[in-house]
Amino acid sequence: MTSLRICTYNIHKGFSQFNRRMVVHELRERLRSLDVDLVFLQEVQGLHLRHPVRHADWPRQPQHEFLAEDTWRQTAYGRNAVYDHGHHGNAILSRHDILSTANEDVSAHRFESRGLLHCEISLAEFDKPVHCVCVHLGLTAGGRRRQMQALAERMERLAPDGAPLIIAGDFNDWRNHADELIGERLGLTEAFGVDRGRPARSFPSALPFFRLDRIYVRGFRVRQAKVHFGETWAKISDHAALTADLEPAP
Repeated sequence: MTSLRICTYNIHKGFSQFNRRMVVHELRERLRSLDVDLVFLQEVQGLHLRHPVRHADWPRQPQHEFLAEDTWRQTAYGRNAVYDHGHHGNAILSRHDILSTANEDVSAHRFESRGLLHCEISLAEFDKPVHCVCVHLGLTAGGRRRQMQALAERMERLAPDGAPLIIAGDFNDWRNHADELIGERLGLTEAFGVDRGRPARSFPSALPFFRLDRIYVRGFRVRQAKVHFGETWAKISDHAALTADLEPAP
């Protein structure tokens, strides 16, 4: 591995903005075009009993398995929101071996179900597993603060002594408190902050204004980072996709 390309993307359960169209097939092709090694996905539909009735081409597999098919050989899924007709949550797709997976419930209240999907992934360049966490934080400032505290405490406990770490997802953190609450505490670098001094604008995807999505790393150097937005991307999700090319830190 001379470099590791990663992506984070809130896929809006496979529907376009305002749920106008089912776009999971276009989404799969768009993800494949990015040629990434690790994908951190939020709002992944693990099961929905009504969609196959309404949409003839609704995939038979859970969305994370459908999206990964023939491209990412291993997947992990963390079920967060559960309802009578199905469930959704976060997922990680990987071209590398996933050694372990766990999902921690960090819901701030009963109206928002949130979780931290934590995987250990094997990369040949590291003698320790790389810890990867996919997050989708809450809509309230107090809830996000508690969730980031839980995230920091988890990684201090399970990934101590500077173990390689990637945290990516939809932080809903337009005021950028994450740099202080987890970035400084865990010794992380935000992928877009290296060159731009602040996280990327990622919402809405047609013309991003809010800085909601993040890629934080430790033990890696960020070679480049890119926001994928515009008319084509806006047809798939209301969030832009973010990618970053990483290499092991010297």
